[in-house]
Amino acid sequence: MASLLPTDTVLTFEGLAAPLQVGHCLGGGSQGQVYAVELEGEPLALKWYLPSFLARDAGLQTRLEESIRRGAPNDDFLWPLALLRPDDASRARLGVAGRGFGYLMPLRPPAYVGAAEHAAGRIAISLRTVLRAAFFLAAGFHDLHSFGFCYKDVSLGNLFLDPGSGGIRIGDNDNVDVIGSDGGAVLGTWGFMAPEVALGQARPDVASDLFSLAALQFQLLTRHDPFRGALELAIPCLDLPGRRRLYAEDPVFVFDPRDTRNRPDPHEHVAALITWPLYPRRLQRLFEETFGPGLHDPSRRALTGQWKQALAVVLDHLRLCPHCGEENLEHDPDPGGARCWRCRRPLPPAPLLKLANGGVTVAEGNQIHAHHLDPLRAEDLRRPVAEVVAHPSRPGLFGLRHLGGAPWQVERADGRRFEVLPGETCSLGRAALLHTGAGPLRIGDHLLRP
Repeated sequence: MASLLPTDTVLTFEGLAAPLQVGHCLGGGSQGQVYAVELEGEPLALKWYLPSFLARDAGLQTRLEESIRRGAPNDDFLWPLALLRPDDASRARLGVAGRGFGYLMPLRPPAYVGAAEHAAGRIAISLRTVLRAAFFLAAGFHDLHSFGFCYKDVSLGNLFLDPGSGGIRIGDNDNVDVIGSDGGAVLGTWGFMAPEVALGQARPDVASDLFSLAALQFQLLTRHDPFRGALELAIPCLDLPGRRRLYAEDPVFVFDPRDTRNRPDPHEHVAALITWPLYPRRLQRLFEETFGPGLHDPSRRALTGQWKQALAVVLDHLRLCPHCGEENLEHDPDPGGARCWRCRRPLPPAPLLKLANGGVTVAEGNQIHAHHLDPLRAEDLRRPVAEVVAHPSRPGLFGLRHLGGAPWQVERADGRRFEVLPGETCSLGRAALLHTGAGPLRIGDHLLRP
Protein backbone atom coordinates (compact mmCIF):
# COMPACT_ATOMS: atom_id res chain seq x y z
CA MET A 1 0.00 0.00 0.00
CA ALA A 2 1.30 3.44 -0.92
CA SER A 3 1.93 5.87 1.91
CA LEU A 4 -0.95 8.25 2.57
CA LEU A 5 1.41 10.93 3.92
CA PRO A 6 4.85 11.95 2.72
CA THR A 7 7.51 10.62 5.08
CA ASP A 8 10.63 12.33 6.43
CA THR A 9 9.02 15.72 5.98
CA VAL A 10 7.36 18.50 7.98
CA LEU A 11 3.61 19.14 7.88
CA THR A 12 1.46 21.77 9.55
CA PHE A 13 -2.02 21.22 10.95
CA GLU A 14 -4.97 23.32 12.07
CA GLY A 15 -4.88 24.09 15.80
CA LEU A 16 -1.34 22.74 16.23
CA ALA A 17 1.04 25.50 17.31
CA ALA A 18 4.19 23.78 16.04
CA PRO A 19 4.87 21.86 12.83
CA LEU A 20 4.89 18.07 12.92
CA GLN A 21 7.92 16.11 11.78
CA VAL A 22 6.57 13.01 10.02
CA GLY A 23 8.93 10.04 10.10
CA HIS A 24 8.49 6.51 8.76
CA CYS A 25 5.26 4.55 8.45
CA LEU A 26 4.88 2.09 11.35
CA GLY A 27 2.14 0.03 9.70
CA GLY A 28 -1.31 0.12 8.22
CA GLY A 29 -4.54 -1.74 7.65
CA SER A 30 -8.09 -1.36 6.47
CA GLN A 31 -8.65 1.84 8.46
CA GLY A 32 -5.51 3.80 7.69
CA GLN A 33 -1.80 4.11 8.46
CA VAL A 34 0.24 4.95 11.56
CA TYR A 35 3.39 7.09 11.43
CA ALA A 36 6.18 7.89 13.85
CA VAL A 37 6.18 11.67 14.33
CA GLU A 38 7.80 14.32 16.50
CA LEU A 39 6.20 17.42 17.95
CA GLU A 40 8.70 19.89 19.39
CA GLY A 41 11.11 17.02 20.04
CA GLU A 42 8.54 14.69 21.67
CA PRO A 43 8.14 11.30 19.93
CA LEU A 44 4.48 10.54 19.19
CA ALA A 45 2.42 8.53 16.73
CA LEU A 46 -0.05 9.77 14.14
CA LYS A 47 -2.86 7.67 12.69
CA TRP A 48 -4.14 8.92 9.33
CA TYR A 49 -7.36 7.50 7.90
CA LEU A 50 -8.12 6.18 4.45
CA PRO A 51 -10.87 8.19 2.69
CA SER A 52 -12.80 4.95 2.10
CA PHE A 53 -12.89 4.22 5.85
CA LEU A 54 -14.02 7.75 6.71
CA ALA A 55 -16.93 7.28 4.32
CA ARG A 56 -18.01 4.14 6.21
CA ASP A 57 -17.73 5.52 9.75
CA ALA A 58 -19.65 8.78 10.01
CA GLY A 59 -19.40 8.89 13.80
CA LEU A 60 -15.61 8.56 14.00
CA GLN A 61 -14.84 12.24 14.49
CA THR A 62 -17.46 12.58 17.24
CA ARG A 63 -16.04 9.55 19.08
CA LEU A 64 -12.50 10.84 18.87
CA GLU A 65 -13.48 14.31 20.07
CA GLU A 66 -15.28 12.82 23.09
CA SER A 67 -12.32 10.57 23.93
CA ILE A 68 -9.94 13.52 23.72
CA ARG A 69 -12.24 15.62 25.89
CA ARG A 70 -12.50 13.00 28.65
CA GLY A 71 -8.89 11.84 28.54
CA ALA A 72 -7.38 8.38 28.93
CA PRO A 73 -8.74 5.98 31.61
CA ASN A 74 -5.13 5.20 32.59
CA ASP A 75 -1.63 5.32 31.15
CA ASP A 76 -1.89 1.86 29.56
CA PHE A 77 -4.02 3.19 26.72
CA LEU A 78 -2.41 4.66 23.59
CA TRP A 79 -5.18 7.24 23.80
CA PRO A 80 -6.05 9.96 21.27
CA LEU A 81 -4.41 13.26 22.26
CA ALA A 82 -5.50 15.63 19.48
CA LEU A 83 -7.55 15.52 16.30
CA LEU A 84 -5.55 16.76 13.31
CA ARG A 85 -6.62 18.28 10.01
CA PRO A 86 -4.04 19.72 7.62
CA ASP A 87 -3.96 23.48 7.19
CA ASP A 88 -4.18 25.07 3.75
CA ALA A 89 -0.44 24.73 3.03
CA SER A 90 -0.29 21.02 3.89
CA ARG A 91 -3.66 20.24 2.28
CA ALA A 92 -2.33 21.33 -1.08
CA ARG A 93 0.64 18.94 -0.70
CA LEU A 94 -1.43 15.94 0.41
CA GLY A 95 -3.97 15.81 -2.41
CA VAL A 96 -6.84 13.39 -1.71
CA ALA A 97 -5.43 12.43 1.71
CA GLY A 98 -5.54 16.11 2.69
CA ARG A 99 -9.32 16.03 2.73
CA GLY A 100 -9.29 13.60 5.64
CA PHE A 101 -8.02 13.71 9.21
CA GLY A 102 -6.11 11.73 11.81
CA TYR A 103 -5.15 11.88 15.46
CA LEU A 104 -2.06 12.08 17.63
CA MET A 105 -1.39 9.48 20.31
CA PRO A 106 1.50 8.30 22.48
CA LEU A 107 4.14 6.24 20.71
CA ARG A 108 4.32 2.61 21.80
CA PRO A 109 7.53 2.10 23.83
CA PRO A 110 10.11 -0.05 22.01
CA ALA A 111 10.13 -2.81 24.66
CA TYR A 112 6.46 -3.62 24.00
CA VAL A 113 5.64 -6.35 21.48
CA GLY A 114 2.34 -7.50 20.04
CA ALA A 115 0.45 -9.96 22.21
CA ALA A 116 0.06 -12.10 19.09
CA GLU A 117 3.81 -12.79 19.31
CA HIS A 118 3.27 -14.28 22.77
CA ALA A 119 0.22 -16.28 21.67
CA ALA A 120 2.31 -17.75 18.86
CA GLY A 121 5.08 -18.73 21.29
CA ARG A 122 7.65 -16.51 19.62
CA ILE A 123 8.87 -14.62 22.72
CA ALA A 124 10.43 -15.74 26.01
CA ILE A 125 8.23 -14.68 28.90
CA SER A 126 7.74 -15.91 32.46
CA LEU A 127 4.46 -17.08 33.98
CA ARG A 128 4.64 -14.22 36.50
CA THR A 129 4.94 -11.72 33.67
CA VAL A 130 1.97 -13.20 31.80
CA LEU A 131 -0.17 -13.06 34.94
CA ARG A 132 0.83 -9.44 35.52
CA ALA A 133 -0.10 -8.55 31.94
CA ALA A 134 -3.48 -10.26 32.42
CA PHE A 135 -4.04 -8.27 35.62
CA PHE A 136 -3.18 -4.95 33.94
CA LEU A 137 -5.49 -5.84 31.06
CA ALA A 138 -8.40 -6.41 33.48
CA ALA A 139 -7.51 -3.18 35.32
CA GLY A 140 -7.45 -1.26 32.04
CA PHE A 141 -10.94 -2.38 31.08
CA HIS A 142 -12.14 -1.78 34.63
CA ASP A 143 -10.98 1.84 34.34
CA LEU A 144 -12.33 2.16 30.78
CA HIS A 145 -15.82 1.08 31.83
CA SER A 146 -15.66 3.28 34.92
CA PHE A 147 -14.94 6.22 32.60
CA GLY A 148 -18.22 5.52 30.78
CA PHE A 149 -16.63 3.92 27.70
CA CYS A 150 -16.77 0.50 26.05
CA TYR A 151 -14.02 -0.74 23.74
CA LYS A 152 -16.05 -2.76 21.19
CA ASP A 153 -13.17 -4.50 19.35
CA VAL A 154 -11.01 -6.38 21.86
CA SER A 155 -8.47 -8.68 20.17
CA LEU A 156 -4.86 -9.85 20.25
CA GLY A 157 -3.99 -7.27 17.60
CA ASN A 158 -4.88 -4.38 19.92
CA LEU A 159 -2.69 -5.44 22.86
CA PHE A 160 1.04 -5.00 23.40
CA LEU A 161 3.05 -6.25 26.35
CA ASP A 162 6.50 -5.84 27.86
CA PRO A 163 8.01 -9.36 28.21
CA GLY A 164 10.23 -8.09 31.02
CA SER A 165 7.72 -6.44 33.35
CA GLY A 166 4.24 -7.51 32.26
CA GLY A 167 3.29 -3.92 31.49
CA ILE A 168 0.77 -3.49 28.68
CA ARG A 169 -0.36 -0.95 26.12
CA ILE A 170 -3.81 -1.00 24.54
CA GLY A 171 -4.04 0.41 21.02
CA ASP A 172 -6.70 1.14 18.39
CA ASN A 173 -8.71 3.29 20.76
CA ASP A 174 -10.58 5.01 17.95
CA ASN A 175 -13.24 2.28 18.20
CA VAL A 176 -13.94 3.22 21.82
CA ASP A 177 -17.36 4.77 22.33
CA VAL A 178 -19.53 6.11 25.12
CA ILE A 179 -21.55 3.36 26.78
CA GLY A 180 -25.04 3.27 25.24
CA SER A 181 -24.02 4.80 21.91
CA ASP A 182 -25.08 2.84 18.86
CA GLY A 183 -22.57 4.07 16.30
CA GLY A 184 -19.33 2.81 14.81
CA ALA A 185 -18.46 0.71 11.79
CA VAL A 186 -16.59 -1.98 13.77
CA LEU A 187 -18.44 -4.82 15.50
CA GLY A 188 -15.48 -6.88 16.64
CA THR A 189 -13.08 -9.63 15.61
CA TRP A 190 -14.00 -13.29 15.13
CA GLY A 191 -12.82 -15.32 18.08
CA PHE A 192 -13.37 -12.38 20.43
CA MET A 193 -16.87 -11.16 19.50
CA ALA A 194 -19.65 -12.09 21.88
CA PRO A 195 -22.17 -14.49 20.26
CA GLU A 196 -25.04 -11.98 20.43
CA VAL A 197 -22.94 -9.44 18.48
CA ALA A 198 -21.74 -12.00 15.93
CA LEU A 199 -25.35 -13.09 15.32
CA GLY A 200 -26.55 -9.50 14.88
CA GLN A 201 -28.75 -9.65 17.97
CA ALA A 202 -26.99 -6.82 19.82
CA ARG A 203 -24.51 -4.02 19.32
CA PRO A 204 -21.15 -4.03 21.14
CA ASP A 205 -21.43 -2.81 24.73
CA VAL A 206 -19.96 -3.45 28.18
CA ALA A 207 -21.42 -6.96 28.31
CA SER A 208 -19.81 -7.89 24.99
CA ASP A 209 -16.55 -6.30 26.19
CA LEU A 210 -16.59 -8.70 29.16
CA PHE A 211 -16.89 -11.68 26.82
CA SER A 212 -14.10 -10.38 24.59
CA LEU A 213 -11.93 -9.64 27.61
CA ALA A 214 -12.29 -13.25 28.79
CA ALA A 215 -11.35 -14.53 25.32
CA LEU A 216 -8.24 -12.35 25.32
CA GLN A 217 -7.34 -13.41 28.88
CA PHE A 218 -7.59 -17.06 27.81
CA GLN A 219 -5.28 -16.42 24.87
CA LEU A 220 -2.78 -14.70 27.15
CA LEU A 221 -2.79 -17.43 29.80
CA THR A 222 -2.93 -20.52 27.57
CA ARG A 223 -1.75 -19.33 24.14
CA HIS A 224 -4.86 -20.93 22.69
CA ASP A 225 -8.31 -19.98 21.39
CA PRO A 226 -11.08 -20.87 23.91
CA PHE A 227 -13.32 -22.37 21.18
CA ARG A 228 -10.86 -24.16 18.91
CA GLY A 229 -10.96 -27.85 19.74
CA ALA A 230 -12.41 -30.99 18.20
CA LEU A 231 -15.35 -29.07 16.71
CA GLU A 232 -12.99 -26.81 14.77
CA LEU A 233 -11.16 -29.81 13.31
CA ALA A 234 -14.51 -31.17 12.09
CA ILE A 235 -15.12 -28.03 9.98
CA PRO A 236 -13.59 -28.57 6.49
CA CYS A 237 -13.01 -24.85 5.87
CA LEU A 238 -13.01 -22.16 8.54
CA ASP A 239 -14.65 -19.61 6.25
CA LEU A 240 -17.31 -17.14 7.37
CA PRO A 241 -20.07 -19.77 7.79
CA GLY A 242 -17.57 -21.99 9.65
CA ARG A 243 -16.56 -19.18 12.01
CA ARG A 244 -20.19 -18.28 12.59
CA ARG A 245 -20.94 -21.87 13.57
CA LEU A 246 -17.84 -22.25 15.79
CA TYR A 247 -18.07 -18.91 17.61
CA ALA A 248 -21.75 -17.92 17.52
CA GLU A 249 -24.27 -20.58 16.58
CA ASP A 250 -22.86 -23.51 18.57
CA PRO A 251 -19.90 -22.26 20.63
CA VAL A 252 -18.49 -24.77 23.13
CA PHE A 253 -15.65 -23.87 25.49
CA VAL A 254 -12.76 -26.30 25.05
CA PHE A 255 -12.73 -26.99 28.82
CA ASP A 256 -16.47 -26.83 29.47
CA PRO A 257 -16.99 -29.03 32.56
CA ARG A 258 -20.29 -30.45 31.22
CA ASP A 259 -20.00 -30.45 27.42
CA THR A 260 -16.93 -32.38 26.26
CA ARG A 261 -17.58 -32.22 22.50
CA ASN A 262 -14.89 -29.62 21.87
CA ARG A 263 -11.92 -30.83 23.90
CA PRO A 264 -8.46 -29.82 22.63
CA ASP A 265 -6.81 -32.30 20.30
CA PRO A 266 -3.67 -33.84 21.89
CA HIS A 267 -1.67 -33.25 18.71
CA GLU A 268 -3.07 -29.98 17.36
CA HIS A 269 -3.77 -28.12 20.61
CA VAL A 270 -0.85 -29.01 22.86
CA ALA A 271 -0.44 -25.54 24.43
CA ALA A 272 -3.98 -25.56 25.86
CA LEU A 273 -3.55 -29.03 27.38
CA ILE A 274 -0.25 -28.06 29.03
CA THR A 275 -1.21 -24.63 30.34
CA TRP A 276 -4.81 -25.03 31.54
CA PRO A 277 -3.92 -27.34 34.49
CA LEU A 278 -1.35 -24.79 35.72
CA TYR A 279 -4.05 -22.41 36.92
CA PRO A 280 -5.96 -22.66 40.21
CA ARG A 281 -9.69 -23.29 40.21
CA ARG A 282 -10.43 -19.68 41.26
CA LEU A 283 -9.19 -18.62 37.80
CA GLN A 284 -10.57 -21.54 35.82
CA ARG A 285 -14.06 -20.94 37.21
CA LEU A 286 -14.16 -17.43 35.73
CA PHE A 287 -13.61 -18.88 32.25
CA GLU A 288 -16.10 -21.70 32.83
CA GLU A 289 -18.77 -19.22 33.91
CA THR A 290 -18.17 -16.72 31.09
CA PHE A 291 -17.89 -19.37 28.37
CA GLY A 292 -20.63 -21.55 29.85
CA PRO A 293 -23.79 -19.81 31.12
CA GLY A 294 -22.29 -16.47 30.02
CA LEU A 295 -22.44 -17.48 26.35
CA HIS A 296 -26.18 -16.82 26.29
CA ASP A 297 -26.68 -14.83 29.51
CA PRO A 298 -24.42 -11.75 29.56
CA SER A 299 -25.13 -11.23 33.27
CA ARG A 300 -23.17 -14.42 34.00
CA ARG A 301 -19.89 -13.10 32.54
CA ALA A 302 -16.95 -12.45 34.86
CA LEU A 303 -16.60 -8.78 35.77
CA THR A 304 -13.36 -6.83 35.50
CA GLY A 305 -13.11 -6.62 39.30
CA GLN A 306 -13.39 -10.41 39.56
CA TRP A 307 -10.50 -10.84 37.12
CA LYS A 308 -8.40 -8.36 39.09
CA GLN A 309 -9.08 -10.08 42.38
CA ALA A 310 -8.45 -13.61 41.09
CA LEU A 311 -5.25 -12.71 39.23
CA ALA A 312 -3.87 -10.75 42.20
CA VAL A 313 -4.43 -13.72 44.53
CA VAL A 314 -2.85 -16.16 42.06
CA LEU A 315 0.24 -13.92 41.87
CA ASP A 316 0.41 -13.81 45.68
CA HIS A 317 1.16 -17.55 45.77
CA LEU A 318 3.58 -18.08 42.90
CA ARG A 319 6.78 -19.93 43.82
CA LEU A 320 9.67 -21.76 42.20
CA CYS A 321 10.22 -25.50 42.38
CA PRO A 322 13.38 -26.06 44.48
CA HIS A 323 14.30 -29.03 42.27
CA CYS A 324 13.95 -27.73 38.70
CA GLY A 325 13.32 -23.99 39.20
CA GLU A 326 9.98 -23.98 37.34
CA GLU A 327 7.24 -21.51 38.34
CA ASN A 328 4.31 -23.09 40.18
CA LEU A 329 0.96 -21.73 41.36
CA GLU A 330 -1.06 -22.60 44.44
CA HIS A 331 -3.80 -25.18 43.88
CA ASP A 332 -6.56 -26.54 46.04
CA PRO A 333 -5.16 -28.85 48.75
CA ASP A 334 -4.00 -32.19 47.35
CA PRO A 335 -4.10 -35.17 49.75
CA GLY A 336 -0.92 -36.45 48.12
CA GLY A 337 0.86 -33.12 48.56
CA ALA A 338 1.69 -30.48 45.97
CA ARG A 339 3.98 -31.47 43.11
CA CYS A 340 5.81 -29.43 40.51
CA TRP A 341 3.88 -29.49 37.26
CA ARG A 342 7.06 -29.99 35.23
CA CYS A 343 9.37 -32.34 37.15
CA ARG A 344 6.57 -33.92 39.25
CA ARG A 345 8.72 -33.89 42.38
CA PRO A 346 7.09 -32.88 45.70
CA LEU A 347 6.95 -29.20 46.58
CA PRO A 348 7.81 -28.54 50.23
CA PRO A 349 5.24 -26.59 52.30
CA ALA A 350 5.76 -22.86 51.79
CA PRO A 351 5.62 -20.29 54.61
CA LEU A 352 2.67 -17.94 54.36
CA LEU A 353 2.80 -14.30 55.36
CA LYS A 354 -0.71 -13.62 56.69
CA LEU A 355 -1.80 -10.04 56.16
CA ALA A 356 -4.82 -7.89 56.98
CA ASN A 357 -6.29 -8.73 53.58
CA GLY A 358 -5.24 -12.20 52.45
CA GLY A 359 -1.79 -13.71 52.51
CA VAL A 360 1.40 -13.89 50.46
CA THR A 361 3.52 -17.00 50.03
CA VAL A 362 7.06 -16.34 51.23
CA ALA A 363 8.81 -16.93 47.91
CA GLU A 364 11.30 -14.81 46.01
CA GLY A 365 9.68 -12.16 43.83
CA ASN A 366 6.28 -12.09 45.52
CA GLN A 367 5.17 -8.60 46.48
CA ILE A 368 3.14 -6.92 49.19
CA HIS A 369 0.84 -4.16 48.00
CA ALA A 370 -1.30 -1.58 49.75
CA HIS A 371 -4.42 -3.70 49.23
CA HIS A 372 -2.85 -6.45 51.36
CA LEU A 373 -2.72 -4.06 54.31
CA ASP A 374 -6.10 -2.40 53.87
CA PRO A 375 -9.19 -4.48 52.93
CA LEU A 376 -10.93 -1.34 51.65
CA ARG A 377 -8.35 -0.77 48.91
CA ALA A 378 -8.87 -2.20 45.43
CA GLU A 379 -6.21 -4.50 44.01
CA ASP A 380 -3.37 -2.48 42.49
CA LEU A 381 0.03 -3.86 41.41
CA ARG A 382 1.61 -0.61 40.26
CA ARG A 383 3.06 0.62 43.56
CA PRO A 384 4.33 -2.36 45.63
CA VAL A 385 5.12 -1.76 49.28
CA ALA A 386 7.65 -4.59 49.64
CA GLU A 387 9.07 -7.61 47.83
CA VAL A 388 10.15 -10.96 49.22
CA VAL A 389 13.85 -11.61 48.57
CA ALA A 390 15.92 -14.70 49.28
CA HIS A 391 19.22 -14.57 51.18
CA PRO A 392 22.04 -14.88 48.61
CA SER A 393 23.92 -17.60 50.51
CA ARG A 394 21.54 -19.05 53.14
CA PRO A 395 18.73 -21.10 51.56
CA GLY A 396 15.40 -20.81 53.32
CA LEU A 397 16.12 -17.37 54.79
CA PHE A 398 13.98 -14.56 53.41
CA GLY A 399 13.60 -10.84 53.86
CA LEU A 400 11.38 -7.98 52.75
CA ARG A 401 12.90 -5.34 50.50
CA HIS A 402 11.45 -1.86 51.09
CA LEU A 403 10.01 -0.55 47.79
CA GLY A 404 8.19 2.52 49.12
CA GLY A 405 9.26 6.13 49.56
CA ALA A 406 9.40 6.83 53.31
CA PRO A 407 11.50 4.85 55.85
CA TRP A 408 9.89 1.98 57.73
CA GLN A 409 9.90 1.96 61.49
CA VAL A 410 10.59 -1.58 62.68
CA GLU A 411 9.96 -2.98 66.16
CA ARG A 412 11.75 -6.22 67.02
CA ALA A 413 10.32 -8.88 69.31
CA ASP A 414 12.81 -7.87 72.03
CA GLY A 415 11.52 -4.26 71.94
CA ARG A 416 14.41 -2.71 70.01
CA ARG A 417 13.59 -0.35 67.15
CA PHE A 418 15.34 0.54 63.93
CA GLU A 419 14.69 2.09 60.52
CA VAL A 420 14.63 0.43 57.13
CA LEU A 421 15.31 2.88 54.31
CA PRO A 422 13.90 2.54 50.78
CA GLY A 423 15.86 -0.13 48.93
CA GLU A 424 17.04 -1.83 52.11
CA THR A 425 15.98 -5.33 53.24
CA CYS A 426 14.58 -6.39 56.59
CA SER A 427 14.96 -10.04 57.65
CA LEU A 428 11.61 -11.74 58.21
CA GLY A 429 13.14 -13.66 61.06
CA ARG A 430 14.09 -10.54 63.03
CA ALA A 431 11.20 -8.14 62.59
CA ALA A 432 8.07 -8.13 64.73
CA LEU A 433 6.16 -5.07 63.47
CA LEU A 434 6.81 -2.92 60.43
CA HIS A 435 5.19 0.50 60.19
CA THR A 436 4.89 1.15 56.43
CA GLY A 437 3.35 4.10 54.69
CA ALA A 438 0.48 1.86 53.58
CA GLY A 439 -0.24 0.44 57.03
CA PRO A 440 1.25 -1.75 59.76
CA LEU A 441 2.70 -5.14 58.85
CA ARG A 442 3.07 -7.58 61.73
CA ILE A 443 5.45 -10.51 61.27
CA GLY A 444 5.87 -12.66 64.44
CA ASP A 445 3.06 -15.19 64.64
CA HIS A 446 1.74 -14.06 61.26
CA LEU A 447 4.50 -15.98 59.53
CA LEU A 448 2.93 -19.39 59.48
CA ARG A 449 3.65 -22.74 57.93
CA PRO A 450 0.66 -24.64 56.57
